[in-house]
Amino acid sequence: MKISYQKYELHFKRPAGTSRGVYHSRPVWYVFIEKNGIYGIGECAPLPGLSTESPEELEMLLNKACSNPDLFLQNPKIFEHVSSLRFGMETALNDLKQKGNQILFPTEFTRGTKGIPINGLIWMGDVGFMKTQIREKLNAGFRCLKLKIGALNFEEELHLLKSIRKEYPPELLTLRVDANGAFSPGNALQNLEELEKLKIHSIEQPIAAGQISEMAHLCKNSRLPIALDEELIGIHKSEDKRQLLATIKPQYLVLKPGLHGGFSGCEEWIILAEKQNIDWWITSYLESNIGLNALAQWTFTKNICSFQGLGTGQLFSNNFDSPLEIRRDKLWYNPEKDFQLPKVK
Repeated sequence: MKISYQKYELHFKRPAGTSRGVYHSRPVWYVFIEKNGIYGIGECAPLPGLSTESPEELEMLLNKACSNPDLFLQNPKIFEHVSSLRFGMETALNDLKQKGNQILFPTEFTRGTKGIPINGLIWMGDVGFMKTQIREKLNAGFRCLKLKIGALNFEEELHLLKSIRKEYPPELLTLRVDANGAFSPGNALQNLEELEKLKIHSIEQPIAAGQISEMAHLCKNSRLPIALDEELIGIHKSEDKRQLLATIKPQYLVLKPGLHGGFSGCEEWIILAEKQNIDWWITSYLESNIGLNALAQWTFTKNICSFQGLGTGQLFSNNFDSPLEIRRDKLWYNPEKDFQLPKVK
């Protein structure tokens, strides 16, 4: 087998705001694994400021893999601490096994007969911008919205959520929020109590990762269910995962293979979480349609029934055309559409 890669810059149609800043573009790396003239393609998409690996470290390891493919292919755990590379390699290998047509996991999803329920994602911005996004998603038929919070004054965000809930009660619309660690341990519980009054489904990462005892206190005392996200980054050993879940006791996990150890790392998180009666869902994190396609196909194999976070493929002006389509609040695979794939150089 031969391994090669190429870098690609994705450009946002409009700036994407988070509590960590505003993104105008983001780089990804496509990895190609070739055997007998057939190519498997995967996507490595570390996000600076979030992923444990830097773009420079990723490129160094990709160069190692290219010069010595057996280093990874015969011992994939050697790169298990580099989640974006693990995800890209696992995707490319699965693609290669299926003869390189980007159907990694053949199911009813890839046959176009079943879709995946997804939430509509509302990006941070001023109140007017967020209201516009909300109206667009509701008009499109979404029954679950996820709002990024933490960039505005909390009272403004609370007022916005109240206005949504006044018009759409919980039985008509599920609301999730993602704070990306924006609250402090001192004000988090009070903020969660205010959000719980609005029958919010859950909050992702209310305080910054690494504050284990404070997060455990919140999960124990908050009536609003808490989902861990950034808290899971950089934890790869099975016992460390088990101990983290046993200590914090969250209600949910938000799993992202590109951040949490690839498909194999997330499979382990799922097994450990279910042993402790912790629920979970799967979310993309600004991949192109190459990565989103792999995520969606893998997600469908998990027999999910709740809303997943797989709708970010429409954010980029120069994304690759794919069979993925959003119809109302489901992600579908249209087998009659062709996949535009990055070219091997």
